[in-house]
Amino acid sequence: MNATMNPTAAAEANARSSILARLRAPATPAPLPLPDVSAWFAAHQRHEDNAQRVSRMRAALEAVKTEVHDTTVADWPELLLRLIAAKGLRNLLIGTDTPHGAELEARQPANLELKRYAESIDSWRDVLFDEVDASLTLAKSAIAEIGSLIVWPAPQEPRLMSLVPSVHFVLLDVANIHADFYSAMTSEGWKDSLPTNALLICGPSKTADIQQTLAYGAHGPRELVVLLRHAQALTPGAAA
Repeated sequence: MNATMNPTAAAEANARSSILARLRAPATPAPLPLPDVSAWFAAHQRHEDNAQRVSRMRAALEAVKTEVHDTTVADWPELLLRLIAAKGLRNLLIGTDTPHGAELEARQPANLELKRYAESIDSWRDVLFDEVDASLTLAKSAIAEIGSLIVWPAPQEPRLMSLVPSVHFVLLDVANIHADFYSAMTSEGWKDSLPTNALLICGPSKTADIQQTLAYGAHGPRELVVLLRHAQALTPGAAA
């Protein structure tokens, strides 16, 4: 004779079956709407011209102890050589087959050795870490909002050029300064192509111990020197 299930047990069994059925069913949640990032940045963007972006970029860099100088397309090599002489640097590491490196080599600077990054790290590790005073790299662009240089290492200018030498000179064309990170990514098409390393450099290397004693150069260059390269001659008194 079949036993009759009491109402309470039947309800529990039905509830259990319903829960198990829902758990076994494939999950098909409704997709969440994507945020309209473009509209948000459009509503919050600063309406400023290039000169204002340059000024904001300079202020952000100098706030973190970065040395900033204005120069021009024609005059930057002479400015760089003056800065190198003032700092008492013996040599400068430049990239391999770069236009800015070739400009410096064409001037044959006296009392300064130009070293090309032309060998693998394994073959000249000691030279790079122990004998190179400074390096020069080109910034792809920059972000005024956070005072950050965008550097994309390449075989011509490897990552170690911006990491190992104690003094890092960066050449930045002011026309390539973006208002914010979103503007940089969208206008340069980052979604389509990125290097192995995309660097955002906001100042010289610094760290602090538990007593909040700040030290520069612990994990990278102790000095960051930015040359803001303008297309045209600066107004009197504006040049570095």
